[in-house]
Amino acid sequence: MSVHFHKKSRAKQEIPTASLPDIIFMLLIFFMVSTVLREVDLKVRVQLPDAEAIQKIEQKRLVSYVYIGPEKLEGNQIGDNRVQIDDALVPEITDIRQLMFRRLQDEPRTIISLRVDEESETGILYDVQQELREAGTLRINYSTKRLTPS
Repeated sequence: MSVHFHKKSRAKQEIPTASLPDIIFMLLIFFMVSTVLREVDLKVRVQLPDAEAIQKIEQKRLVSYVYIGPEKLEGNQIGDNRVQIDDALVPEITDIRQLMFRRLQDEPRTIISLRVDEESETGILYDVQQELREAGTLRINYSTKRLTPS
């Protein structure tokens, strides 16, 4: 006499995927909120000088950066000091006045942050400051990095 055993019920061996869209949506929102995209392709070298007294700007949406430093050339070479605003090098120093004047017309609360290479000449910085003054930009700061105690 042979006895055959049969399973009465088969348990499903599938992975429950009902909550998978919720998890994917939560991860998507997390990465969208936490990711900071680099907006500017630097065409000048900027090594910020050290400073002890640093104040952090809370509203970075209102900050417009002006980069001053030696131009990056091919083959890791550097050229003359140039000024970069957004993604473009400024052809003439006098063009800064028009660019910043238009920017102030669009957003009067704009803060101009000067990111100047520590080895740049002060002459070009002075010229940029004069053009910013002529454009009417009164909210200017200088970007630095925190002095590390040795």
